[in-house]
Amino acid sequence: MRTIVWFRGKDLRISDHRPLHDALADGEVIPLFVIDPYFFTPARARELPHRMQFLLDSLRALEDSLSTRGSRLVFVTGKSVEVVPRLVEEWKIDRVVAQRWVEPFARERDRRVREALGAKFELYEGETLLPPGTLRTKAGNPYSVFSQFARVFGQTAMIGTPLPAPRSLPPVPETIRALTTTIPTCEELGIKRNPQVLAGGERAAKARLRRFLRAAASYPERRNRMDIEGTSRLSADLKFGTISARQVWVACESALDGTPAEHTFLNELVWREFTHSTLWDRPELLEKPFRSAFVGFPWRDDEERWQAWVAGKTGYPIVDAAARQLLGEGFVHNRARMISASFLTKHLLIDYRRGEAHYMKHLTDGDWAQNNAGWQWSAGCGCDAQPYFRIFNPVTQGKKFDPLGNYVRRWVPELRRMPARYIHNPWESPDDVLLAADVRLDATYPRPIVEHRPARERFLVLAAGHVANAKAESMSGDPDNTRTPTVYSRT
Repeated sequence: MRTIVWFRGKDLRISDHRPLHDALADGEVIPLFVIDPYFFTPARARELPHRMQFLLDSLRALEDSLSTRGSRLVFVTGKSVEVVPRLVEEWKIDRVVAQRWVEPFARERDRRVREALGAKFELYEGETLLPPGTLRTKAGNPYSVFSQFARVFGQTAMIGTPLPAPRSLPPVPETIRALTTTIPTCEELGIKRNPQVLAGGERAAKARLRRFLRAAASYPERRNRMDIEGTSRLSADLKFGTISARQVWVACESALDGTPAEHTFLNELVWREFTHSTLWDRPELLEKPFRSAFVGFPWRDDEERWQAWVAGKTGYPIVDAAARQLLGEGFVHNRARMISASFLTKHLLIDYRRGEAHYMKHLTDGDWAQNNAGWQWSAGCGCDAQPYFRIFNPVTQGKKFDPLGNYVRRWVPELRRMPARYIHNPWESPDDVLLAADVRLDATYPRPIVEHRPARERFLVLAAGHVANAKAESMSGDPDNTRTPTVYSRT
């Protein structure tokens, strides 16, 4: 039997890879990656610089892993829905195996490939610990509250043993030559390599996991601190599948063995399960809010304040640090993400979908399910969302989770000489302190573009009124309540 193992960007590893494992038991194996011009053109790649750099590094690492075991990664250019069926015919393929994705556009891609190949196309689970959509309420509905989902997950989920990497692989048949190409470089795609972006690939992912587990006992206390390395930094690895969620789960269980750190960290993996399962059941969430009361919310089109938020010039140091970290290294600490998203949506009244799309453009770990869930949670309109009336105070959040101001000093260097007492609220600093720190408000660093208290009250009044009106319209059957809000493009 001749099998294509179709690597698709979320399974870039050879260990704990069920499609590869099963294909090896049945004869010839052709590892394939399709260079889709939708992503692999200079114009498109420059829109996704951090993710593309990580992807290219991970593909080269996968290529090396396959080569050292006797095989090779075959690259073919074209649209996957056209390329894969054509190769099945040209290469006399008996079967194509791949790992399933949860996103609606990916499901449509797979539908079209299955329509062309029929039973020759086989999808495997592996992006998540459980197949998305597995857990249901007693009424048979998807969960909309994370705590309930997590409780049932803990009671029912059986996490198996990860599959080992194959020691050897059969060579790709010599006849598989036509139309193959090579993986492009960053330079060929017009991307300037960013040394701040994490190294991609399976070996780098496993090294990050080992490093995290050595210090994971302090994870519950350190994970919200933005000024220290207290998190795993495995989010990009899980997004690209350079390590599997199952590998991380099992390693964490083994290393932490019932400690509070095990529970706290594994709960984050369950949250990932929840977001993927939610998107599987509700694919429309990439286009509209989960809570129908927020459909048609009067978000503001305030370009000046939007640009201030994007550039990290809002006058709130913790918000600005998050913005600059995103642009600088393609990553934002989770606590900083929440503060930044809350500020954009609730202080500035700018549509969460603009922030969601901006993050997807620049995040190395940009994952559709998790990014969307996080933004909707922060805006108060999502599944199991933070209540809309809870609004982060960026000053108190900064003082609590960046107490010495070192996170701000790294990403907002114009404030590096400010004392910790005033670094999160420099506009309240005495003139002599500002002078000593060489900070000139509205010259070297801006004053706040909005005041926290009035902005908070404005959002509360607006949101309460809109939600109440939406509920009343829903009860009265007002057809205007079904109108679709503006949808911002996403990458």
